[in-house]
Order: sequence, then structure tokens, then C-alpha cells
Amino acid sequence: MVLERDWVGARASMVLAFLVGVVSVVTGIANITVTIDAPDFVLFGVTLPGYVQQVAAFTGTLTGFVLLVTAFGLRKRLRAGWYATMLLFPVTAAQGALQSNEQSLPLIGLSAVAFVVVGLNFRAFDRELELTTTQLAALAALAGAQAYGTVGAFALREHFDGVRNLLDAFYFSLVTGSTVGYGDITPNSAVGELFALSVLLVTVSSFAVVLGVVFTPLIEAQLSKALGRMTEEQLDLLENHVLVLGYGDLTEPILEELSPKSDVLILTDNEERTRRLTERGYTVLTADPSDEESQRRARVASARAVVVATNNDAEDALAILTARQLNPEVTIVAAATQRENVNKLKRAGADTVISPAALGAHFLAESALGGEGVEELERRLLAEEPSKDGGAQDVLEDEDDENGGDGD
Repeated sequence: MVLERDWVGARASMVLAFLVGVVSVVTGIANITVTIDAPDFVLFGVTLPGYVQQVAAFTGTLTGFVLLVTAFGLRKRLRAGWYATMLLFPVTAAQGALQSNEQSLPLIGLSAVAFVVVGLNFRAFDRELELTTTQLAALAALAGAQAYGTVGAFALREHFDGVRNLLDAFYFSLVTGSTVGYGDITPNSAVGELFALSVLLVTVSSFAVVLGVVFTPLIEAQLSKALGRMTEEQLDLLENHVLVLGYGDLTEPILEELSPKSDVLILTDNEERTRRLTERGYTVLTADPSDEESQRRARVASARAVVVATNNDAEDALAILTARQLNPEVTIVAAATQRENVNKLKRAGADTVISPAALGAHFLAESALGGEGVEELERRLLAEEPSKDGGAQDVLEDEDDENGGDGD
């Protein structure tokens, strides 16, 4: 089950979409020059003109760049990104087939594999595309500016050299707004010059606004990282991880054991502790461990296990109740500070509850009364990997046999 989730999870889907995009771009660029003046060719029994290969190579490059954008949407687990990606995979495969050479075979095969993998992972992309008012306004301003430049240039085409149709007018508007200015379309009258100035002001301003809206979240993400806070993009990629709720005396040794074996996310409301753990390379989310929304953000629904081991059994019980409610199938293990709270934490929803104080006291008492093999038992429990059949219980039973015990 773990292997399956690793290979068909959201992360694998994002990587595959990115790879298909890159391969599509590389294949298209490689075939643009190769297919110049290409002869007619036969594909699936249909004779096609040679220029189709060049068109497929050119459009394949553009499709690849669009796929790179949709891969970013998959990273944010957007349902719209999933639909767009699934729509583009058949397009890239068809473009690869139309380019009709050995260089396009990897693109066709990878598109087919990615289509299956991403399609199987439909449920992982459950977030709706939500645009802020600022983003909507920026996009509307850009669209309006381009529409103004295109329609105006076409209506005033007699005042421009080089504008003959709507495509020329759109080309003029886009080139002007991007400040490229090739100089192939120029005004030939005062009216054309005044209109060109207005297009320059409107379109350049709209481009600047859109770029600001795009780069602001990136800057915020870097600031969040510096402050030891996880970004939404990082949280979106979490799956099959171990969620540690809260911080206590046992957290450090727990992290040392878990970190080499699994992705771990620590949920704590102590900002100073967050900063220190982040500096040491741990992944931390600053939030209330028992809060339902905090656990949702920590993606408890896709976690492989939940560990609760603070010094407050009451708060631990509340965190366990919340985790069990949000993910009835997840494995929850807890440490009870007070021995009498073991059953209470189990009733709250924990699968396994251990009392470190009681366990340590038992070992110390056995040693004080002359019991042998306690240190050896501890060493074997900490150093040896549990067996598939018996786990740590086999170690305990073996120790009892060596000491002549009955295993109770």
C-alpha cells in the first residue's frame, strides 16, 4: 500500500506532468529545424503534407510550456490543474505522433504512462481554484488592455503600416505591451501615434500588475520559510507522512527515530520551538495541535500515522479525538504521562498507548532488585529492527526465556 501511494501519489503525478512538459519542449525544438521542407508522409494510412510535422513541432513546444504551468497547478492539488493536465496528455501524444520520427517516441510513451498515473490519482486533487479579488482584477485588466489594443489597432489600421487583419492587430498589441517593439508595425499619422502611446501605457501597466500579483506569493513563500512556517504549496505535497502532534520531552528521541525512515511533520503552537526545529532541518507547522483546521492543513487525512507525546495528557486526548475524527483509518500512537490515563487515551481513539514513566520505573525496579539483562533488553529493543512476525514481543519473550521467566 505504501509503495502504491508513493508511485501513484500527487507527488508522482506532478513529476510526470513536469517531465512530459520538458520532453515535449525538447522534442519540439529538436524537430522544428528537422522538419523544414519535409516531404509528405503517411500516418495511419492517411497521407499528410510535410508542413504538418513542422506545425506539430512548433505547437508541441508551446504545449510543453503549458504543461509546466499545469504541473504547478498539480503541486497545489488544484482540480482545475488535473483537468487541464489530463486534456494536454493526449495532445502531446498526438503531436509526437504527427512529428513522426524516432525522437518523438519517448514523448508518446511518457504521455501515455502519465495519463494513466495522473488519472488514477483523481481524488488527490480536490482543491478548487480560488482567485483573490486582486488576481481577478489583474487578469481582467490584462485582458481588457489586450482587447483595447487589438480592436483599436484594427479599427485604425489605415493609420498603421503593417496592420492588415486582426492577427496583425493582436500582434501589435502584445508586442507593445511586452515592450519588445520589433518596429515592423509603426503608426503613419498623428492619430496612429496617439493611439500607440495609449496602448503602450495601458498594456505595459497591465503586464506590470499581473507580474506583481504573480511574484508576491513567491516572495511571501520565501519570508514564510525564513520565519519557520510552511507554505501552502509545501503542505499540499504532504502524503504518507507521520504527523507529530505537539512537543514534549519525548519528541526529540521520537524525531531521531522517525526522520530517517519517513517524512515527518511536527505540529506545535510554540513559535520559538518552531524556529529551532526548522533550523535543524525538521518540517514544522506552527498551529494548535488539537485544532481541526490545523490538522486539516497538516493533511492528517493522508498521513500514515499520528504520534502524540506531549507532557499534557488532557491536551493529547483532545488532539487524538480530532485526528480520529478526521481520519478514522490512521494509526495513532500516544505516550501517557500519567499511568492512569492510558485507558483514557485509548478511549479517545489511540491505537497504542505507552507509559514511558511506568516502563522506565519497571526497568529501574527490576535492576534494583537484582534483575539481570535489563540493560541488554533495552539495547536490543533500541538497536535491533523488529521482526516481521513477532516484532519487539519476540525480543521480550527471548529475554524471559534467557532469565527463566514465564513471559508474563
